This record gives sequence, structure tokens and C-alpha cells, in this order.
Amino acid sequence: MIQKISSYISAMALALTLAACAVPGGGPGEVEIRTGTIEQITPVQLQNSHQIGVGAVVGGLAGLGIGSLIGGGTGRDVAMVLGTVGGAVVGNQVQKRYEQPVMGQQIIVRTTNGVLVSVTQPTNPNLRHGQRVYIEGSGEDARVVLR
Repeated sequence: MIQKISSYISAMALALTLAACAVPGGGPGEVEIRTGTIEQITPVQLQNSHQIGVGAVVGGLAGLGIGSLIGGGTGRDVAMVLGTVGGAVVGNQVQKRYEQPVMGQQIIVRTTNGVLVSVTQPTNPNLRHGQRVYIEGSGEDARVVLR
């Protein structure tokens, strides 16, 4: 009798564990798609996705590696320090080229059920006021595409 109750409890615990692991709204790779009409398009500037300081770190590490190949003893140590500093400066300058804001657009779409949805994304020159579109995804990953 106790063994039977223990089996039931174990089965119930397993069922609850599996239910807690279930992914709501479908499995991986599924994307929510809504339809609607563009009400408004406003040009905006988007921040670039490059991380600040990465160029200096990568450049410094590259300079350190190159400096370690030069000479030996104290001369090698000096070459490593100079390589690190020089690489960091060059890496920082290279990264600055890519830190410029990217042109984007804030698009207001009225969905087929009447709800207004705002999506900010990189500029798509094919989108115009009044066009019927799809809104793919949700949150920061949402994109407006032609229908």
C-alpha cells in the first residue's frame, strides 16, 4: 500500500516538473506574426550595437601578442608594453569609425483588431504610409515587413 502511494506521488511530481518546463506560446523558432496598416513613419537615429571599449581591448591584446614575439629579456618586456599601448590606441580609433548612429524609423501600425503598435527598426525604404504590413515577433525583436 505504501509503495503504491509512493508511486503515485512520484508520478505526480514528475508530471508537475514536466508541466513547469513547458514553453508557453509554442516552441523555439516560432514567431508571432500580426497584420495591419502603417499609420505613421517617423525617422529616428538608432544607437549602434558595438560595445564601447572593445576595440581598445582587442587592439591591446593583439599588440601584446605581437610585442611578445620581439626580442628577449628587458627589450621584449618593453616591446610588449609598447605593443599593448599602441594596439589599444589603434583599436580604439578603429572602433570610433563604427560608433556613428544608424538611421532608423519608428513605425506606427494599426493592427487588424484596431490596436496601435509602435516598432522602431533600421530604415526600410520600401515601407510607406497606408501600406498593409506584417509585424513579425514582439518586444525589441519586432520588425515591420511588407505584406
